[in-house]
Amino acid sequence: MDVMEKPGVPELLSAVHRLTAQRAGEPVCGTRGHSPGHTCLVPPAGVGLPDLQEAVGSRFGEPRGLVAGGSVDPAASARSGLPLLTPFGGRVVEMRAWAYGDRWIGCGTARAADGDVRPVVLVAAREDPAAGMPEPASWVERIVAVTGWDTPRVRTVDWAAVEARLGTALPGDYKRLVEIFGGEGAFDGFLRLQVPDAPSAGSDIVRHTEWLGEWARTRGGGLWEPYPVYPAPGGVLQWAGTEQADQVYWLTDGPDPDRWPVLAQEDVPDSWRRFDGSTGEFVHRLLTDPGHPFSTARHFDVHWYQSYGTPS
Repeated sequence: MDVMEKPGVPELLSAVHRLTAQRAGEPVCGTRGHSPGHTCLVPPAGVGLPDLQEAVGSRFGEPRGLVAGGSVDPAASARSGLPLLTPFGGRVVEMRAWAYGDRWIGCGTARAADGDVRPVVLVAAREDPAAGMPEPASWVERIVAVTGWDTPRVRTVDWAAVEARLGTALPGDYKRLVEIFGGEGAFDGFLRLQVPDAPSAGSDIVRHTEWLGEWARTRGGGLWEPYPVYPAPGGVLQWAGTEQADQVYWLTDGPDPDRWPVLAQEDVPDSWRRFDGSTGEFVHRLLTDPGHPFSTARHFDVHWYQSYGTPS
């Protein structure tokens, strides 16, 4: 049976969704002895930890590991989900964490007073990871700060091979974002990068670029007018998209990729928006500037990166 079909699982996810609604105030727990700042949920009877984690992950992406076999990750902090452990003291046996706006979602097991190890699911308050921090120097560092991302998880990419297949160098900000954030994922669950070696062709920057170029060559480039489609000289090259089917491109106009402007197109004709700044600046302003045409700051005060996994 699919985990989403198991009794109680849809209801549990509905409760998680309600508790992660933005600007909903401080969560409060009804469990005796638990302080404010979180809400414990009742896991469905007969549903084990792997199924619970799969169900939560199906909506919120790849989790971060906080506790395994009773051992807390030494690097665990408020930026990586530590508030999820507070209600249980040292009784947590397993815990995985997902960030979503100003909330942490936790799923794991804890030892009860009678000694039994039982599943636990909770939602806890998440502080703004960028609050009180000095402003970093680069746009990419600012994105890391505002999302609270774990920078030790750096991916190695053979950029020489990627750029050889594409036939062009790529902006340095984009390459650093892929390396730091590790692969497929979406900023604020909204802006999704296209990355090398993604499992699906639509998310793979090389295969998708080849596909768009072939489409424009054989069927015409009317969908992208007034711009040509790469590899045509000065053509548009897509590097991201949104959950609302908007597409984000570079205008490959000039020999220096770091100076390419960003062009974004809504899923309607003749809706191009031009951004004369770097890739990193575009992403940071999308997250933090309510005046950005594709802003998530109008909906979220606290930001995150929702990982879908790193290509092998």
